[in-house]
Amino acid sequence: MTAATTPIQQRFEQLRGQGRCALMPFLMAGDPDLGATRDALLALQGHGADVIELGIPYSDPLADGPVIQAAASRALASSTTPGKALAMLAELKGQLTIPVVLFTYSNPLLNRGMEVFCQEAAAAGAAGLVVPDLPLEEGEKLSAIATSHGLDLVLLVAPTTPAERMARIHQASRGFTYLVSVTGVTGVRSALEARVEPLVHQLKRLGDTPVAVGFGISGPEQARQVRQWGADGAIVGSALVKAMTAAHGAGQPVGEAAGRFCAELRAGLDG
Repeated sequence: MTAATTPIQQRFEQLRGQGRCALMPFLMAGDPDLGATRDALLALQGHGADVIELGIPYSDPLADGPVIQAAASRALASSTTPGKALAMLAELKGQLTIPVVLFTYSNPLLNRGMEVFCQEAAAAGAAGLVVPDLPLEEGEKLSAIATSHGLDLVLLVAPTTPAERMARIHQASRGFTYLVSVTGVTGVRSALEARVEPLVHQLKRLGDTPVAVGFGISGPEQARQVRQWGADGAIVGSALVKAMTAAHGAGQPVGEAAGRFCAELRAGLDG
């Protein structure tokens, strides 16, 4: 890895050279507890994940649908804090070798302080940040701070984002651009919106930054569809969280359930 290449950028470069699409699962730190999260992170890595998005539980998750909101509520009920989540991540140094992107919101980040949060996130081993409710103008400020700590600040675009602003966001995003596939919150959906495909092509024409599609990918077939559209990554959250929740409710190991689901997605994405 060269000095100018971050872990996320390096991972996408490797996958691009192999002609493969990144599998990017999301899970909530502390759901149902941090021990289960630790097991799930390692299981996801062992079953084909390329980048993992780790949610930091927050009481008012505006971009999240009911499945992720419930996961955040369970995590908060188990006394998960940003500090505890980062401490858990730090304990996995040397074991967890794929990039981890932290998914958080503006309020906890600003309360902690952008500089302090980025410093602590980098020290814990995180490779990037996603802050869905951060305006572009604040994002540009945070991106400079994140970059100084070796973190990529990933920015989001939606189907409703005007073309000019979409170009600005794509050029400012680091690591990859997060293309939200739906108008609305996260959640499992039976089909992806057809208008996502031209948005993938539009973003790819604007620059070399990888494009990952998220919100609404529920299984292998939709992940494969995203790959066929030309996306560089497929982000799967609610469907994975549902599988982990079902396993916990049945008294089964959450990590094993995460690994099985990830393996199915990997097979579908590469098929």
